[in-house]
Amino acid sequence: MFSSIFSTAPPVDPNAPNFHPVSSAHPPSELFGELESKDTEWACPGGFAVETQTFYHFFEDGTSMMCQVIHSAVGVWYPTIQFTCKIYNPTTKEKTWKSINVSNFVTPPPGLDKRSSKADQFSITHKSKPGSDTPESYTITANLGDDLQITLDVARPASVPGFKVGKGPTGGFSYFGPDPKNAEGYVVHRFWPRTQATGMLVHNGRAVPVKGSGMFVHAIQGMRPNLVAARWNFAHFQSEQHGGVSAVLMDFTTTDAYGRKGAGSGFVTVSVGSLVLGGKLAAVTAETKWPDEEPAASAGVISRAVHSKTARDQETGYDAPTELVYRWAGPSLLPEAQGPIDGTLTVDVGPPEAYKGLVEKVDVLAEIPYVIKTMVNYVAGTKPYIYQWQNPATLHVNVPGGIIPGVSDKVEVEGTLYNEATFIS
Repeated sequence: MFSSIFSTAPPVDPNAPNFHPVSSAHPPSELFGELESKDTEWACPGGFAVETQTFYHFFEDGTSMMCQVIHSAVGVWYPTIQFTCKIYNPTTKEKTWKSINVSNFVTPPPGLDKRSSKADQFSITHKSKPGSDTPESYTITANLGDDLQITLDVARPASVPGFKVGKGPTGGFSYFGPDPKNAEGYVVHRFWPRTQATGMLVHNGRAVPVKGSGMFVHAIQGMRPNLVAARWNFAHFQSEQHGGVSAVLMDFTTTDAYGRKGAGSGFVTVSVGSLVLGGKLAAVTAETKWPDEEPAASAGVISRAVHSKTARDQETGYDAPTELVYRWAGPSLLPEAQGPIDGTLTVDVGPPEAYKGLVEKVDVLAEIPYVIKTMVNYVAGTKPYIYQWQNPATLHVNVPGGIIPGVSDKVEVEGTLYNEATFIS
């Protein structure tokens, strides 16, 4: 546990690479790593680590819901477990936010494996139905106070396997430090890029049946969060058109301390994404942006989140995006429809003082557990913020024939986008 404090390792060339991104570890034909059962088990790592299971959904009336379990370990202290939930209705602009420290967290619960967990305030139960249309599902029940109770079944369609970037036990991992086999830290993400949810919300005593599409991600940051990244981007698009479409993109940019020439060569961006088209997982994308290289305008694989227009936000002090462009390109995963796939989604969110579809600007330090706050030394004068938006959006896709019925070139898909831009420093 204290190896990072009392290091006896031999000296390392200060110009040696000390960041090993998953987005550069696999050739285009090997980006898709199908999830194995162990991938979505709770690891509950010690040291400094944050592990999360997050479920995002858009319901039929446009309401969005995020449910997240956060397992935070800080050195020798007992881990903090939180259950957070955010519900947003874009029509009424009503927001419901819950964040509770749970008690008596257990994984695995009796009779289940470590894909399931429970506490006094919630249970998340993984169920397997091999050979069916929905081979895996989670049942989420949560009592988050007198004014909010949740029951939700979240199913993964057989045609949309869960994925990580790259196969095998190291699939999905980016490693920090000179030696990936004895890493100083790591980041890993595993995705279900399209899910179907049905259930019931009891809000302020009123029972509301809900149904809709979404995604699930299991992630671990295996080091202090302020050392992992200076920036994060996240995009989650879902549509019921063309048999079901989803576009997911997550990226992070390292701090200056981690890059391919050691400390001072950082600000490397790792981007991972996927496209579900015609109800099938059609492409997995991953790309590394090195700070000393300009990204190619066209490439076999593209995975990018770009703040294409920005403006100074007086409230936070950051140059915040006013327009964002997300781009996916890669070879089709479908044997019956081979060829390149290319998708672009542009969203105009307007100026910071009059954002369109702003769900919230989250002051991160106000939300994270106190014990973590004391261990995370953010630079004086910087406050981490997460910008969260939800807007109607159009995904423009070029596809080979055979993926979407009746489409063999370009198609526009109307849907809903939830996106985040996070500034850590």
